[in-house]
Amino acid sequence: MTAYILRRLWQMLPTMLGVIVLVFFLFNWVGGDPAYILAGKMSNPQQIANIRTQLGIDQPYYIQLWIFIKQIVTFNFGTSWSTGESVANVILTRLGPSMTVLIPLTILETLIAVALALAVAFVRGSKTDRAVMVACTVGMSISILVYIILFQYWFAYKLGMFPVQGWGNSFWENLFHYSALPILIMLAVSIAPSLRLYRTFVLDEVNQDYVRTARAKGVKERRILWVHVLRNAAIPIITNVMSNLPALLIGAFLIERFFSIPGIGREVILAVERSDFPVIKAITIYVAAATMIFNLLTDLLYQAVDPRVQLK
Repeated sequence: MTAYILRRLWQMLPTMLGVIVLVFFLFNWVGGDPAYILAGKMSNPQQIANIRTQLGIDQPYYIQLWIFIKQIVTFNFGTSWSTGESVANVILTRLGPSMTVLIPLTILETLIAVALALAVAFVRGSKTDRAVMVACTVGMSISILVYIILFQYWFAYKLGMFPVQGWGNSFWENLFHYSALPILIMLAVSIAPSLRLYRTFVLDEVNQDYVRTARAKGVKERRILWVHVLRNAAIPIITNVMSNLPALLIGAFLIERFFSIPGIGREVILAVERSDFPVIKAITIYVAAATMIFNLLTDLLYQAVDPRVQLK
């Protein structure tokens, strides 16, 4: 196991280096000259030259690339151009609110979607099965903006069950008070596609030989689904959940923006609006690194769920 982890970490290095080079050249060639962005419209050539010297972008590209690599290794991307705050502090302070929403969301969405997928698979081909699939299709066709507006209007504004927006200083207050409605909205949006996908995984396993053998031995259908089928369907389910985790950090920007949650997704949007390159580059690199780490964790979870899986 240790040798496998070390080998995978070693294999990540070329991929990470490719991401670093790609991000570096995109921001240096496509992003334009940051000195003009920072100097503003009323600047003169001397001010622009001074800013370029301070940022180090008057150096050759290979030196700039080396500086960028050192920033990544030392977790020091300097300061935000728009706020003057340390980029590392920006990420750390915004990560907590995002995780407060995303961790409960991921756990609830996975448990509910898996349970419903097994229940629907149990009555596969019936009117209930068809009705659930139609409801999922309708739910998936509705924009998340519609969910946000309707839920905010009815549950927060009209009924007063939740705050319309905001964020507090207490973890428990944020979790049960401010995060409740955003989590509810994200559940309404995410359960339908997950249910359809997990139902497919379950039905693929239902047609396998080991299921027919279990039925021939007289094993109850519920036990077959919840024990034997679920264990084998768990592998693609784990893949789907783990591969979506890094993207959720950025993908929840609409929820964070509408509910004024100071998370990573909202910070990305603000950084793009302000052309805050240090923040954008740092988040891009760390999301790429998180994606590779979660892929490794996915393979390790395969082994935990099914010891028959051989890690190579």
